[in-house]
This record gives sequence, structure tokens and C-alpha cells, in this order.
Amino acid sequence: MQLKLKLTVAAAIAAVAGLATAQEVVKIGHVAPISGAQAHYGKDNENGARMAIEELNAQGVTIAGKKVKFELLAEDDAADPKQGTAAAQKLCDAHAAGVVGHLNSGTTIPASKIYNDCGIPHVTGAATNPNLTRPGYKTTFRIIANDNALGAGLAAYAADTLKLKTVAVVDDRTAYGQGVANVFKRVAAEKGMKVVDEQFTTDKATDFMAILTAIKAKNPDAIFYGGMDPQAGPMLRQMEQLGMGNVKFFGGDGVCTTEIAKLAGGAKTLSNVVCAEGGSSLAKMPGGMAWKAKYDARFPGQFQIYSPYTYDATMLLVDAMKRAGSWDPKVYIPELQKSNYKGVTANIAFEPNGELKNPAITLYEYKDGKKTPLN
Repeated sequence: MQLKLKLTVAAAIAAVAGLATAQEVVKIGHVAPISGAQAHYGKDNENGARMAIEELNAQGVTIAGKKVKFELLAEDDAADPKQGTAAAQKLCDAHAAGVVGHLNSGTTIPASKIYNDCGIPHVTGAATNPNLTRPGYKTTFRIIANDNALGAGLAAYAADTLKLKTVAVVDDRTAYGQGVANVFKRVAAEKGMKVVDEQFTTDKATDFMAILTAIKAKNPDAIFYGGMDPQAGPMLRQMEQLGMGNVKFFGGDGVCTTEIAKLAGGAKTLSNVVCAEGGSSLAKMPGGMAWKAKYDARFPGQFQIYSPYTYDATMLLVDAMKRAGSWDPKVYIPELQKSNYKGVTANIAFEPNGELKNPAITLYEYKDGKKTPLN
């Protein structure tokens, strides 16, 4: 009897082992800055993708009758274009079935050619420069509004709602910063605002006193900054030090974070910030608030801005694989192009060039240090 029991247990263990080996491993890449000044964005992005992978594996996904286990290949590009292309090549060499990322336009644009050349689709929920989709790669997808929408929305609010007359424009010389600043500048001018000064900095700078002193001499109603929050925070502090407490401060999604309140170090000028994000506010997203509660339970205190989009991007890739009955990019990319996916952030469907159909934008201000939607 004991021998029979042992044989039965052994057979059960063998059967479980057989099931485990029968699982197919499908690799999905994620790239963002996990080191450097923008690491808080990158970690948030990676968290969103990781949360989706964990949920998919808990569901026990089957594709074409085969049990699938998803594995996240997480890469750090440090917001550097060279590291971004190296990470992209690494994911190509690892035969990733798809990629979520990158965060920055300056890394995503050069990486997109590598993904195109090796035939891997990538979905960004953060890189907003319109030039990303210009080459027409069938492997490039964006699930957030681009800078044409963000820059124009901010300029319209400055001119039409706030009735501002003059603005100084500063950008950080990156693809993202220059891109969104140029759109704002063009639309502001079309609406009768005068650009009284143009300055530039870098995405590594922290001292803006010389730039701001030059701008202060021109006495603008507002400053538009094309760049990210590690620069915008100190800039707000230094504006206060220079007595520029009445100057409005506009920026795109790069400054529209919870972290900027910390980076501004208590400066009262934070209350002058108006920023824009592609997409709806969490409260207006189809699944935003329920998703955020899950995120906070899994990654307390880490939420920034783009993680709902990286979560959706991961789910979107797998939805296309399931519909195609394959995780081979050649087979499932056509299904990805035909997506009509009900995500946390929006109903996701694509234009022929990979841009999101009917993208929303939301403007925000900071009330008592808290990011608050204006629309």
C-alpha cells in the first residue's frame, strides 16, 4: 500500500513537472530610465508593465491552445539615446515578442528604427514627440496624445482662458523639450501672444539663475518650459528667489508629476504651474481609480504619471497575441494594428501611422502642493 502511494505521488509530481515544462515563455521588454535624475518616472513605468505581467501570469493565459508564462525583460536607458539604442538591440537579440517603452522621445525615436529593423513592435505610453511616427514604421505605436495636442492645448489655455499677452520660452534641447516648446510657441503666436525671450538649457542642469535673470528683464506674463521635472523643480525655486512670484509657469507632461512638488522644495511658485498630460485624469479614465488602488497596494508611494499607460501597453500586446493565436511578431502585428482594446486609460485604437485615435488631453494645476485637474 505504501509503495503504491509513493508511486502515485511520484506520478503526480511528474505530471506537474510536465505541465511546467509545457508552458511557453514569452518575453516582453520594457525600457525606461531606471538610473539618473529621471529614475522616478522610469521606475513608475516599469511598475505598470510589471503589474500587467503579474496579472497575466496569475490569469494563466493560453495562446493557440498553449499555456503561456510572460517574462518581463526590464532595461535601463538612463534617458540617454545611446543607451536607448543599445537596450533596443539587446531586446532584439533576446527575441522579445514585443516592447513597452521608451519613456523619452530622445531615446524612443532612435530605438524605433532598431525595433523596425528586427521586426519587434513597441508601444510607448510616454514619448510624445510627433516625429516618432513620421517614418511610418509598422512596428511603432503610441497610446498617448502627442506634443501637437499638448503644446497647442497649453497655448490655447494661456491665450484664451488666462488672456496672457507675453511669454518666455525655455527648452532643454532634447527631442521632447524642443518639440513641445516649438508647438507651444507656434500656437501662442497664432493666438496673438508675444514670445519676448527664448532660452535653452540641458536635461542635466540645476542652476537657472542666469537664464531667469535674463527673462525677468523682459517682464513676461509666463514662462513655458519644455523639459522634465528634475529641471522644472529647481527652476520654480529660483524663480521665487528672484521675485518672479507672479509669473505663470507652463509645461508639458514632463513637468506634470507628483514629484515636482518635492523638487520645487516648497516654493510658492508651484501654485503658478499649469501643465498638460496626454490622456484623461485618473478620475476620468475608464478604469483609473480602481487601477490606482491596486497600483498603490503593490507599489506604495511610487506613482508618477505614465504607469497606467505602460500597464495598458503590456495588456494590449498580449490581447493582439491572443487574437492572432501567436506571439510571433510577424503574425500578431496586423492584429495589433487593428486593436480595439478597452484599457484602463482609454479605448485604444490606432490610426494607420500608429498614433492613438481620438486622444484626450488634461490640464492640471497644483493646489496646496497637490496635482489637480483643470478640465
